[in-house]
Amino acid sequence: MTTTPGNASGDLPGKPPVVDLATWQAAREELLVREKAHTHEGDAIAAARRRLPMVELDGAVKVTGIDGPVPFLSLFQGRDELVVYQHMWYDGAPHQGQCEGCTTTAWHVKDAVYLNARGVSFAVLTSGPWDEVAPYVEFMGYTQPWYSVRGVEAPIGGQMGHIACFLRDGDRVFLTYSTTGRGNEPVNGSLGLLDMTPYGRREAWEDDPEGWPEAPQTGAPVGGHGEPISCTWRSDADGVATWGPTSRPVPQWTRPGATPVETLGRQGHHH
Repeated sequence: MTTTPGNASGDLPGKPPVVDLATWQAAREELLVREKAHTHEGDAIAAARRRLPMVELDGAVKVTGIDGPVPFLSLFQGRDELVVYQHMWYDGAPHQGQCEGCTTTAWHVKDAVYLNARGVSFAVLTSGPWDEVAPYVEFMGYTQPWYSVRGVEAPIGGQMGHIACFLRDGDRVFLTYSTTGRGNEPVNGSLGLLDMTPYGRREAWEDDPEGWPEAPQTGAPVGGHGEPISCTWRSDADGVATWGPTSRPVPQWTRPGATPVETLGRQGHHH
């Protein structure tokens, strides 16, 4: 069993031109100028982010975790800052029917020791009921704390698929930042590494050179056609990317007891 698409790289069309080392080095240094500018702009944006205002929340609101209902304030674990990922949930769906996009984010934060060392705690919040969430967390092998925010109003509850940052001042709690969509990408180091490779993420929206391999199509027909794979890969037991009824979010195939499946538990749902 594999967790990667079946296409071997040797079978793919399109290759970068072959040059001598000096020519490659000159081209690499030319790109480095743009990379440094990108880094400096990112630093400037982060500086502006640190200057955003904040809004006070009720830190006493209860969320439900492994120890039952606890105040949101306790998620700070005594630290001054807290980062949470708000994980989508499909009620009543089996493990393989849960959100493949949220899986990519949660899977990449399996250890928060470097955050903790800087005085930042991390937790996953989800809109699912705790009696469904708890066995899912155990199956996935997640070590970070999860909490159900079922019935809790935004911004602690509400819409999922976001990263949110909070600051504590004694018993007072403040929301300082929130992002979603591609704003979540800093968590997913795999995407950054793929961006460094010749073929990139293999997604349809990418700007590729002439003759480059097209984004692979999944086996799930939508409107009579397959869909391009994406960063939120699902695969079947053979590692073939598919959104079909035999698929799981890719990391689930490494979990003990993960067997081929017959249904996603989400009728008519595609990413």
